[in-house]
Amino acid sequence: MASKIIQSTLITTSEFSPVALGTPAPDFELPALDGPLVKLADFETAPAFLVAFLSNACEYSRHIERSLGRVAEEFSQAVLATVAISSSDVENQPEDNVDGLVDQATRGNFLFPYLIDETQEIAKAYGAACTPDFFLYDGNRRLVYRGEIDGSRPGNDTKSNGAVLREVVEHLLWEEPISEVQTPSDGSPIKWKPGNAPSSARKSRRAAGATSSRKA
Repeated sequence: MASKIIQSTLITTSEFSPVALGTPAPDFELPALDGPLVKLADFETAPAFLVAFLSNACEYSRHIERSLGRVAEEFSQAVLATVAISSSDVENQPEDNVDGLVDQATRGNFLFPYLIDETQEIAKAYGAACTPDFFLYDGNRRLVYRGEIDGSRPGNDTKSNGAVLREVVEHLLWEEPISEVQTPSDGSPIKWKPGNAPSSARKSRRAAGATSSRKA
């Protein structure tokens, strides 16, 4: 089936920036939308930890924001500690300024911190490639899942319900095996500052552009 370009946004996928399962969660200390600094150690007692790289400007992120909010609420912060991170270059993507992210958090009913990665160093440390991009870690903060939240995409007939991510979290909490065959998340490339994109991101834009041209 042809890939659909949403509002001329270049589609990319998390598989362009592979991160090995078992990789430890990089440390961070970032400001939340409401001001306080949030760091990885704040969530050390939670048996599961989810990092979601998002963008208010991205059609793919907007498409799943309510599902993400529901999944996080179902498990609670005490069980599935969740943070969203925006790493966009706000100067060139103003929809991701604080007001825009507050709107997104409100629409998605985010009961978890939404953090601002102004330098984009945390996105690079995690290996984030697109928005949305999901990283799920176990109680030892080792990566167990990096893939889609569900099978829904803008323009297809599948309703976003967070089913894939929810099932993986349940397996993690019940200490059941998690398949290493994981469908990558699709989305828009992170809006990198000029000269700031990692080499994998530059390659992914070329590859995604070629793929979209072939499938459109």
